[in-house]
Amino acid sequence: MPPPTADLQSTWAFLEEGVDHIMTKLHTGVSYSKRTDSLQDEALLRYYADEWDRYTTGANYINRLFTYLNRHWVKRERDEGRRQVYPVYTLALVQWNANLFTPIQRKNSKLTDAVLRMIQSQRNGNSTDQSLVKKVVNSFVSLGLDDSDLNKECLDVYREYFEIPFLKATTAYYRKESKEFLENHSVSDYLKKVEMRLKEEEDRVERYLITSSRKALITKCEETLIRDHKEVLEKHFEQLLEFDKDEDLQRMYALLSRLPNGLKPLHDKFENFVKNAGLSAISTLVDDAEADTDTVEPKTYVNTLVAVYDKSKQTVQRSFRGEVGFMASFDKANQEYVNCNGVTGTSSAKSPELLAKYADLVLRKNNKMAEADDVEAALRSVVTLLQYIIDKDVFQTFYKNRLAKRLVHGVSASEDSETSMIGKLEVVCGADYASRLRAMLSDMKLSKDITDKFKVRMQRVNSDAKIDFTIMVLTHSWDLKPPAHEFMVPREILSTYTDFRHYYQNETHVAHRLIWLWNYSKNELRTNYLNQTYLLLTSTFQTAILLQFNDNDTLSLDELFVATSISKDYLRQILALLVKARILVNEETDQYDLNPSFQSKKIRINLNLPVRSEQKAEVQDAMQTVDTDRKYAMQAAIVRSVH
Repeated sequence: MPPPTADLQSTWAFLEEGVDHIMTKLHTGVSYSKRTDSLQDEALLRYYADEWDRYTTGANYINRLFTYLNRHWVKRERDEGRRQVYPVYTLALVQWNANLFTPIQRKNSKLTDAVLRMIQSQRNGNSTDQSLVKKVVNSFVSLGLDDSDLNKECLDVYREYFEIPFLKATTAYYRKESKEFLENHSVSDYLKKVEMRLKEEEDRVERYLITSSRKALITKCEETLIRDHKEVLEKHFEQLLEFDKDEDLQRMYALLSRLPNGLKPLHDKFENFVKNAGLSAISTLVDDAEADTDTVEPKTYVNTLVAVYDKSKQTVQRSFRGEVGFMASFDKANQEYVNCNGVTGTSSAKSPELLAKYADLVLRKNNKMAEADDVEAALRSVVTLLQYIIDKDVFQTFYKNRLAKRLVHGVSASEDSETSMIGKLEVVCGADYASRLRAMLSDMKLSKDITDKFKVRMQRVNSDAKIDFTIMVLTHSWDLKPPAHEFMVPREILSTYTDFRHYYQNETHVAHRLIWLWNYSKNELRTNYLNQTYLLLTSTFQTAILLQFNDNDTLSLDELFVATSISKDYLRQILALLVKARILVNEETDQYDLNPSFQSKKIRINLNLPVRSEQKAEVQDAMQTVDTDRKYAMQAAIVRSVH
C-alpha cells in the first residue's frame, strides 16, 4: 500500500496490479472452484457470502475509480450498439457469474441446494442464520443482467436458480407434511397448523426473499395446504358449527376464502345447517308442548325463532366476518324455517299470525317487561322476523286488527311504544300501511275531544246522568266489522246512546252515518244483590244479558234472545262463559238463574273473555280481508299493464 504522500505514478502502479487481478485474472488469482469443492451447506454459503461481500466491496471501489470511464467511453460504446461493453461494476458482476457462481451451480446446483436445505431446516424448527440466506439470495438478484437496459432490474438468475427450485421444494415439503399431519391430528389442529405455516411463509418473504416472490409462494402454499385438502375441511364444517367451534370456524373461513370459489360449498352447508336448526327448534317446541300446533303460544314460538336467528347471526358476524355469501345463505335459511315449520304445517299464514299476536302481547299493558328497552328489543325482534315473512299482508291484517282492539279496549301499554312500532313497520311494510296505523292513533285523540265535549253538553242538559262513558268515533282506517246479528240496546244505556247519536249527527258531522260496533264495546257493572260488592268487567253483549236479571232471577234462552236479539248460537257461548264464572247457574237445559251465593277472592272480575267463535272469526275475517286486498291489487296491476 503506497503512503498518502506517494506520487501519481507509484499510486497507479499499485492500482493497476489490483485492477488487472480482479478484472482479467480472477479465475487464476483465486482458486474458488477448488475451495468450494470441499464445502457443504452452511459452510459453503458462508464462504460464498464472505467472498461476495469482499468482491463487491472491491468492485465498488474500482467502479468509483473509473467513474469518468463509465460516464464517457462506456456510455459511448453502448450507445453505438456494443452491448458487451459494461460499466466497471457491472463487468465485475459478469466476471463473478462466469468464474464463481456458474461453476458452483454446475455441480448439481450445489449453491441452490444449500440454500434450500437451510430453509427446510428452518421450516423444521431449527435455528438458522437468516441474514446469511438473505445475502446469498440477494446475490442471485444482483447477478441478473438485462443487456438492453442495465438500469432495469432483471430477475432471470434469481428465478432460474432460486425461485423455481424454491417453489418446487416448498410444494414437496408441504404436501408431505400436510398428509402426515392430517393422518395423526384433528382438523382443528390442522387449521391451526396451516394458519401458522402461512404466517411463517409471509414472514419469510419479508426476511430474505424479494417482494415479487410473495404471490407465487403463497399461492403454492394455498394450493398444497388448503386446496388439496379442501374436501376434508368441508366435511368437518358442519361439525364445527354444531359444537360452536368459533375459533376453528374463523380459521376455516380465513383459509378457504383464499381460494377462488372456496367458500361456495360452505355457503350451501351453512344454509342447510341454519334451516335444520330452526326446524329442529320448532319441532322440539311442539314436542314439549304435547299439544296440537294450534295451541302453541305466540311468545314461545317467536322466542324460539329469535333464538335461532340470533345464534346464527352471531356466527355469521363473528366467525365469517359478515361475508356477503354467508349473509345470503343465512337470509335464505331464515326465510325457509320461519315460513314453513312444524307449527305452520302447509299454511303460509300461521307464522305471520303468531308474529302479530306476539307483537300484540308486547304492546299490551301488563306485558311483564320491566324496562322500556325490553319492549324495544322485543319489537325489533318482531320486525326482524317480519323481514323473512313471505305473506307480509297477512301480518299487516292481523297486526292492524290487534292494534284496533288494543286502542278500543284501552289496553295499549303506551303511545310511545305504538308509535315506535309503526315507525319500524314503515321500513318493512311501506309508508301507506304506516299512515293508516297513524290515522288510527289520531282517531283516538279526536274521539277523546268529541267525548269530552259531549259530556260537557250532557252535564248542562242533564246534570243527574249516572252513567260514566267514553265513546270512540272511528274512521274507515280501522276496517272493523259490526256484529252480524241484530242487537237491542239495553234501556239502561239507551238514553245515552240516543243522545250521542243526535249530538253527533246534528251538531258535529251531519253527513256521517254512525255504525255502532257493539261487538267491540265493553262495560263495567257493579253488583248490588250480594253481601260483597263486585265490579264486573263485561262485553256489551254480556252487559245486555246480565241487566235482564235486574227484573228476573231466572230467564230462559228464548227470553234472553227476545230481550237482546243476540243470535241463539252466540248467546249460548256467552252464557257458557257466565256460567263458568259462576255468575249464572245452569241446572236445567236453556234455563239460567242468577247465582245468589256467588263469591270471589277478586273484587274486579274480568268476564270479557273471547268466545271460541270470535277467535275463529278473527282468523277467518283476517284471511278474507287478505284475499280481497290481493284481488284488488291484482286487478289494479292488470289495469296498469293494459294501459
